[in-house]
Amino acid sequence: MPWSLALPQAILTSPFLAVATPLTAGTAVALLTNRKQNREIYRELRQPPFSPPGWLFAPAWTVLYSLMGFASHHSNKIATESFSLAARDANNTAQSLYTTQLALNFMWMPLFFRLGRPASALADLTLLATNVGALMVNWWTADRTAFWCLVPYAVWLGYAAYLNTGVGILNNWSIYRKERSE
Repeated sequence: MPWSLALPQAILTSPFLAVATPLTAGTAVALLTNRKQNREIYRELRQPPFSPPGWLFAPAWTVLYSLMGFASHHSNKIATESFSLAARDANNTAQSLYTTQLALNFMWMPLFFRLGRPASALADLTLLATNVGALMVNWWTADRTAFWCLVPYAVWLGYAAYLNTGVGILNNWSIYRKERSE
């Protein structure tokens, strides 16, 4: 088997592990990035129109991570049940794209909140959206169910790019909290 960036097959073949992996890793990133401080920073930032309330992010990401985990499992199952060599090759590509999009996804929060770099976070988001687009093209051909599971994620990424850009512009591309004068 050639080298790849894909998650281990044991994760992708188990529906439970496929869904639990992005949920657990996403939660860990949020907690390690200091979720309570993130809420405070988010409230203090100048926000563009149509910004959601902070409480919406956790349930939204729970749904999105669950859908992407299920999509990864479903596409892997379809490919492994196929007798087509092309389907298996497409699945190897999809698994690498899926894994790299997870890594890019998990980098956004530390870039934005921990390092206070909305421009870097936007660059990461651009790479992430491009990666997800390539994954969706792959799944459109190989597994339409997996493709449709990623549509809400792609829409959310577009909305996130709008929010990231708006916050960047409205806060002079710096999200560090200003010390309050006493």
